[in-house]
Amino acid sequence: MDDKSLEWVEKYEELTFLVHKRGEVLATKEIAGNLTYDQHFTLGFIMKRGRCTSTDLADHFHVQKSAVTAIINRLAAKGLVRRERDRCDRRIVHLIPTKKGVEFYNACNRKIHDVLTRVISHFKEEEIEAFLNTYEKLAFVLDQAIREIER
Repeated sequence: MDDKSLEWVEKYEELTFLVHKRGEVLATKEIAGNLTYDQHFTLGFIMKRGRCTSTDLADHFHVQKSAVTAIINRLAAKGLVRRERDRCDRRIVHLIPTKKGVEFYNACNRKIHDVLTRVISHFKEEEIEAFLNTYEKLAFVLDQAIREIER
């Protein structure tokens, strides 16, 4: 790896960490201690799917099922999701957002979107579109790298 590539990698690592942590701080303040950042994204995934399994979550977030189970237990204890056994295969447990979960997630999401709207208002439309296109490409490339490692 040449010096320029090493510099880019170091800058990428530093900026990724800072942006993620600062975004997490802003989001966590908006959900005011009711949920952790990971719980919020987990609930969001369940909301978007309507129902899913622990395996779906673990696969999507590239984590162990035990990590997902801990988050699900907390969401269930707060009454935000419920577990439902599959009618055909009782070994399969579906996770479904409760009415309270839907309302809570939507309220939190509105607050987070308000904060992020204020943040992105500092950028021109072309900058936002270019950034989002690049970030989407980065997500795709990282996903491909993960798939290669998992083979």
